[in-house]
Amino acid sequence: MELDLTSIHKLAAEQNIDAETLDAALSEALRLAYLKTPHAAKHARVELDERAGTLTIWAADEIPGTPTEDDPHPAPTIGEEYDDTPKDFGRLAASTARQVLSQLFRHAEDERVLGAFADQKGKLITGIVQQDAKDPSNVHIAVGDVEALLPRREQVPGERYRHGERLRVFVVNVGRGVRGPEVVVSRSHPDLVRCLFEREVPELASGAVSIMAIAREAGARTKIAVKANTDGVNPKGALIGPGGARVRAVMENLGPEKIDIVDYSEDPAKFVASALSPAVATGVQVISEKNKTAIAFIHDDQLSLAIGREGQNARLAAKLTGWKIGIESAEAHARKVAAEKAD
Repeated sequence: MELDLTSIHKLAAEQNIDAETLDAALSEALRLAYLKTPHAAKHARVELDERAGTLTIWAADEIPGTPTEDDPHPAPTIGEEYDDTPKDFGRLAASTARQVLSQLFRHAEDERVLGAFADQKGKLITGIVQQDAKDPSNVHIAVGDVEALLPRREQVPGERYRHGERLRVFVVNVGRGVRGPEVVVSRSHPDLVRCLFEREVPELASGAVSIMAIAREAGARTKIAVKANTDGVNPKGALIGPGGARVRAVMENLGPEKIDIVDYSEDPAKFVASALSPAVATGVQVISEKNKTAIAFIHDDQLSLAIGREGQNARLAAKLTGWKIGIESAEAHARKVAAEKAD
């Protein structure tokens, strides 16, 4: 039966699909199509001849075995092959070939997208906001000829995304979704802030300064703990930049979100005190290193600053350090200690 294999191979080659892959997929699809035809043999294979532009279905019947005393239920044997190409198979074969090409083209496109974004996971990319009326809860971000997905869970509360706006996003996942390749991006991920600073601060790229921890409540506030790896380098000053230029450049990408940059320390008490900035702790008592609990003592006039609006500053300090932090009045603690000594 005739089949224009030359044209099919040419179309496949344009999509960088090799002939061997195409022939294997086409042969299997045609074999399955044949098995659905009336009176089809149980065993069949497809032979494609590109030069002749033909396909042949070679079928073989099962021959029952002869039972013996030693083998009462012998397995059947396969008889000789014969040409069993249905006379009216042409239209079905052409339709099957189109389906196979379409599937291979989609797979090739999926592989191209996955290959292009495979090394982008965990990085910052810039795209154009595309609103989709059929998907109002999510935002679509065009990156070249690929659309990344900014799902609601990765959006910043209160942030508005305008159609056509250029937006920097953090790539959280690249993989296969239900409808093909899926690139998921985020505006709320803490590492978005990390990547923005890495673009602005040469000391981070050189390794002179390291970001040790980030705690973020997207759209409101972020705390970053930094340390110097080179003598003579001020880690907080490196991130702030001359006249605050570097931290301002980062904040321009984050809207009204505030950023606190604090010193990291291996000493839990020092790190907890630093994390409560802008409040100043007069001291920190480590209650349990195993359970990571500590109490910070703050002057009365700075208690509200240490706790923050709706507890935000204390909450972010706890996230940043990984410690449970109790906050107590330094004056009340001093009176308590004096009373204990007097007794």
